[in-house]
Amino acid sequence: MKLLMCLGAATAFIVTTAPTAAQTAPPPAFAACKACHTVQKGAKSGVGPNLNGVVGRPAASLPGFNYSAALKASKLRWDPATLDQFIAAPTKKVPGTRMPIGMADPAKRAAIIAYLKGAQ
Repeated sequence: MKLLMCLGAATAFIVTTAPTAAQTAPPPAFAACKACHTVQKGAKSGVGPNLNGVVGRPAASLPGFNYSAALKASKLRWDPATLDQFIAAPTKKVPGTRMPIGMADPAKRAAIIAYLKGAQ
């Protein structure tokens, strides 16, 4: 949380800002994801690619990660709606992807996507 103090001619006031998603801990639902994925900027990819900056990025575009042929050919862009569909059922959205684990709960998916939006 940032704390800013502003002093006017005769008035002082304090403005606080809420922490961004990148400053907060991952949601509990992300525990399943972190078995394969990292999120910290510059961190090495694990079994899955590093997800820092994934929101808005074209699928299969992180340099140095060996993506499946199916994901390379998907021509997807990871906007929130596409991420939601993919995280719900990866092999349904992209048959042939190597990501075997989905998240059925829409609230958990929303928490994961919100967290990833902050990891930019």
